[in-house]
Amino acid sequence: MDGERRGRLILVCGLPGSGKTTLATRLARELPAVRLCPDEWLDRLGFDLHAPGPRDRLEGLFREHALDLARLGQTVILEFGFWSRAERDELRLRARQVGVAVELRYLGASVDELWERLAIRNRSGGAGTAVVTREMIEEWATIFETPDEGELALFDEPRLA
Repeated sequence: MDGERRGRLILVCGLPGSGKTTLATRLARELPAVRLCPDEWLDRLGFDLHAPGPRDRLEGLFREHALDLARLGQTVILEFGFWSRAERDELRLRARQVGVAVELRYLGASVDELWERLAIRNRSGGAGTAVVTREMIEEWATIFETPDEGELALFDEPRLA
């Protein structure tokens, strides 16, 4: 890249209540970086945060936009959750194809801990948040594919914020 600033994607991975927004917001300020959070955008556009159609379309647009920004040397944080290994692999490989560094920041927590945090968030509400029930988080925990050490080793080392 001969003197050009190398872009970077940061994938923030975890279930609702794991601390993704807290981490992504802090990183965006400290690095600095552009932060793309579908929940906040969907809320501001008036969509149901649990509706898959608008979320899938918005996340697709964010992926393309993030890669474009990273190719231009920007650090971009994608705060999607990245529940599946296939989704993480696909974006990591696409980033590598265009010469962009890519980090995975995984935030794990037990269902009980997630539920404790979500119950507080459910009561306080706020922009870009949707009510999540304990039943939902229990179901989602069975679907979520936790990154293992082998997968984590495929990503670039995190830059310190």
